[in-house]
Amino acid sequence: MVADTKKPADYAVQRLAKVAGHMRTNSLTMNTHDLNPAYFLPRSAAIQPDALAIVQKGSDNVRYELTYGQFADRARGLAYYVEANGYKSVSILMSNTPAFLVSVFGIAATHAIHAGHNYRLKPQEIHYTINLAQADLIIVDEELYPLIKDFVPDNGRTVDVLIDRDVSDFDKCGSFAEAVKTGWEIDAKTGSRGWDGLFAQGLPEDSTISLWFTSGTTGYPKAVEYSHRSVYLMSLSNIIESNINCESALGEDKCGYLWILPMFHASGWTFPYSVTACRGVHFCLRKIDYSEIWWLLDNYHITHFNAAPTVNTLICNHEGAHKLRSPVRVTVAASPPSAALFKQMISMNLLPVHTYGLTETYGPFTKCYVDPKWKDLPDDKFYEMLARQGQGFIASLEARVVDPDTMKDVKRNGEEIGEIVVRGNAVMKGYFRDRAATEKAFEGGYFKTGDLAVMHPDGFIKIVDRGKDIIISGGENISSVGVENEIVKHPAVLEAAVVAVPDEKYGERPKAFITLRSSAKLAPAELIAWLKERIGGFQVPKEVTIVNELPKTSTGKIRKNVLRDVAKGKAKLPSS
Repeated sequence: MVADTKKPADYAVQRLAKVAGHMRTNSLTMNTHDLNPAYFLPRSAAIQPDALAIVQKGSDNVRYELTYGQFADRARGLAYYVEANGYKSVSILMSNTPAFLVSVFGIAATHAIHAGHNYRLKPQEIHYTINLAQADLIIVDEELYPLIKDFVPDNGRTVDVLIDRDVSDFDKCGSFAEAVKTGWEIDAKTGSRGWDGLFAQGLPEDSTISLWFTSGTTGYPKAVEYSHRSVYLMSLSNIIESNINCESALGEDKCGYLWILPMFHASGWTFPYSVTACRGVHFCLRKIDYSEIWWLLDNYHITHFNAAPTVNTLICNHEGAHKLRSPVRVTVAASPPSAALFKQMISMNLLPVHTYGLTETYGPFTKCYVDPKWKDLPDDKFYEMLARQGQGFIASLEARVVDPDTMKDVKRNGEEIGEIVVRGNAVMKGYFRDRAATEKAFEGGYFKTGDLAVMHPDGFIKIVDRGKDIIISGGENISSVGVENEIVKHPAVLEAAVVAVPDEKYGERPKAFITLRSSAKLAPAELIAWLKERIGGFQVPKEVTIVNELPKTSTGKIRKNVLRDVAKGKAKLPSS
């Protein structure tokens, strides 16, 4: 069992004094310095300390704000506390809160690494990931503390705990706030050096900054190791590719970023650093509340958010959905979106920035770069072009589509299927404490994504399926994504997922699970007949099951492994 812990300032000051003489790494030369995205926060605070940084409705339902000066001060305090107490690995178990942002910046300015954990997992899965990260400190939101109350560290480790209450009055925020204040004391007693006494610059840039976990749909999650350098570069890529630096020449209309994407997922696609670097405003959300999302979109200067296609579908079909007065850029990734979704989003002034990536690639590393000439195409063709995954980010190398056996590129004809592979800045260091999995993922000198795609003549990638989701029926490859994209074109269908089921004659055949739009009615036989007029007969599911809700991961991906078990009779879903 782990309990709330906070160590006093005097103990930490004594330890800091003992190690201060030999712990700093000086990597600054005349013309180089190691890259660390932690530097973005003190830099932004130095430029505009009074600029609005964070807006949050806390656990007490009181909305509060932090300036960049306050944001940086809290991160500084936490950094001194973590460094002085000698923590090596800090686990963060929080929803999208200011304390999460404070933690990632504060810890990144120390010799410790940090790990973000998915609080939507079962307690035993969370405990597994905390032990995998070898945490000696856990920072947890008070509402989530029951998930770790019975946590038992492995290897006889001692693990301390800081609890954040996320309320508007910082003095009442619990031991997390007390640790921050202790850090301020430590700074004052050791020379008041502020950020200059920390490591926002000066750590080896190829060293590990953080760990983030795979979705674990086929077993326990793996810990993906991120480097300071690559987080820095991919953060800058997001600034460019998603136009985060959107302020005017007179300093107006800065980015307002709405935190719908979980911060614990792939370091929030590194957007904590991207938004902070541009002195944008973080609009935090403790939980996904679609009414609250639309209220914020209507009442604040929101310019950007990130979300998976399934989440965007639910946003667009919420009862309060409407066309916004000003456009909002929405970075869409996590699973292949449909052309129909993009058409609906654009009609509401939610402009998709279509990207593709994985946890192992720091989130997105390709983008569908829109050619203005596409607007001259018929509507259906235009939205199909937008639904392609595109080409590599500015800080990434070109993504390839290859025959996985020969590693030779497929033909650029939009037909030959291969696997997407990538290397360079956008690729993880490896899987933490799992050399075998790392070596397997890096076979052939590239990271193998497991995603199957075609390459079009213009060099744009288009995903056709996950390797494990492709359906082979009578020797024919059926793209589950392709069939899903056709199904959601039906006006009654909200979401669709297609999986393989056994077939005595053809080996496998497709089966569809769908949800319906509000008040819509549709019989499975009607949908099957409708599909037969639009796609090849071998692609048409012979079975369609209507459900109330499709099972999803914490980031909005449909859990097809669960649906395959349902199709085999090993699990059940509630039917409508």
